[in-house]
Amino acid sequence: MKALEGKVALVAGATRGAGRGIAIELGAAGATVYVTGRTTRTQRSEYDRPETIEETAELVDQVGGRGIAVQVDHLDPDQVQALIVRIEQEQGRLDILINDVWGGETLAQWNVPVWEHSLPGGLRLLRLGIDTHIITSHFALPLLTRSPNGLVIEMTDGTADYNEKHYRHSLFYDLAKTSVLRMAKSLAHELKPYGCTAVAVTPGWIRSEMMLDHFGVTEVNWRDATAKEPHFIISETPRYVGRGIAALAADPELARWNGQSVSSGQLAQVYGCYDLDGSQPDAWRYIVEVQDAGKPANASGYR
Repeated sequence: MKALEGKVALVAGATRGAGRGIAIELGAAGATVYVTGRTTRTQRSEYDRPETIEETAELVDQVGGRGIAVQVDHLDPDQVQALIVRIEQEQGRLDILINDVWGGETLAQWNVPVWEHSLPGGLRLLRLGIDTHIITSHFALPLLTRSPNGLVIEMTDGTADYNEKHYRHSLFYDLAKTSVLRMAKSLAHELKPYGCTAVAVTPGWIRSEMMLDHFGVTEVNWRDATAKEPHFIISETPRYVGRGIAALAADPELARWNGQSVSSGQLAQVYGCYDLDGSQPDAWRYIVEVQDAGKPANASGYR
């Protein structure tokens, strides 16, 4: 039996990137996975990207899980409430919630002070990165708390230790990603009496569809991007963090993680997970010890 056979998961924000990678790996472990987002084959979000939730659901099916695509704007409470009602009616349970909604890539202005940053863009970024997670948790957790060992994953960028010590690109971006870390702490406190667990998880430098496009490469020739950004050598696929989360979700002692902040590299070391190429990148250790230290790019010993 697959480790997550019979489990029901919701990956909120599964159109592309980490959300898609997580959904696929939960499916590979046997879960039924609801994948949500705004972009479908007939309607695109403000991103105007080609990836769709239907594609993600089909990828879940291909690895042996069951993918169910539902178009949801997670800023709309009515849409989120309707989603959870549907999950309860169709499955009668919710075991895993992945809060991965983001949407701020085109809104963030890197290294721009708050008085020069677009105020509408910054406030929209905060709504997409924080409010969506709160709204989704508000409606999903009454169902999730009925499942023993229910798990909530708050996806962010950076570990709690790293973000506490560093400025993360702009006031708005910093606040969004740090707020999600704190959200996992608060949810851990509120979920503990129900035997459920909340964990903040960050991928490393992820080779998402948007990141590959940014460098003008594909997954096949991604190393060519190191000519523009040498430290991209430590990057990882979206499936890597998905494998770590799937392993965490299947851990009968997952409560030991409650309230913690962990990276894809740390999960991989604990659970023996590997990326698609057989490597085991530890991006956040690399960022501290090599990139931030001003050393030449060299992933030896870090993957």
